[in-house]
Amino acid sequence: MTDDALVRYELADRVAVLTVNDPDRRNAVTLEMSAQLCAAVACAESDEGVHAIVVTGAGAAFCAGGDLAVLSRATEADLERLYAGFMAIGRSTLPTIAAVNGPAVGAGLNLAMAADVRIVGPSAVFDARFQKLGIHPGGGATWMLHRAVGPQVARAALLFGFRFDAQDAVRYGLALRVDDDPVAGAIQLAAGPAGAPRDVVLDTKASMRATAVPGFLDVDHHARAKDIEIGPQVASLQSPEFAARLAAPRLS
Repeated sequence: MTDDALVRYELADRVAVLTVNDPDRRNAVTLEMSAQLCAAVACAESDEGVHAIVVTGAGAAFCAGGDLAVLSRATEADLERLYAGFMAIGRSTLPTIAAVNGPAVGAGLNLAMAADVRIVGPSAVFDARFQKLGIHPGGGATWMLHRAVGPQVARAALLFGFRFDAQDAVRYGLALRVDDDPVAGAIQLAAGPAGAPRDVVLDTKASMRATAVPGFLDVDHHARAKDIEIGPQVASLQSPEFAARLAAPRLS
């Protein structure tokens, strides 16, 4: 993939580094970016020389969320396409790390939470933002936040607008640690699976998915949460309240 692609793909010591790459728009997720992220994940999974994936953002932001131009007219089919990139990260058979270099908002929070582990830079901020925009959470956000931080903190984020800075993210279990260079930190952490037999890495991740709730796979929970959320989210996106907030001055 070229340097001007919306998702850059680079290899570093058996680790595929995927960079969402639209820094002028703070890496807001478009349908094209989501499709390229799916393709990049598939490329990594099909390469026997890749043992782990790191996902990060170009420039100062990790990901500013879903493209508002798409959201303003989104159908369920549009949302499924918009979600596909971070759902691919969430379904990946490879170990995944989000190197969160800056704000992760809305769908950007989903992209970070879809990874197995998050390493954050000092300027990282996690902000669900859905309710402030007047829209219902989507993409499995309710389930992913419950899984990451427990019900009280998840509800604080989704119902009360609680934002996590880098230190909060570690304190509440949303991130593993703060690193001045989160990409370098993520690649260093990925040296574990990079140095292990690939089949052992894949089988270990598969077993952890299957034993989190015996009898169920965690990716099935994520998919079901996405399906539960998508109807109310579409209804909220089609509401006059969302249209009014979208037309108002940019939310801070």
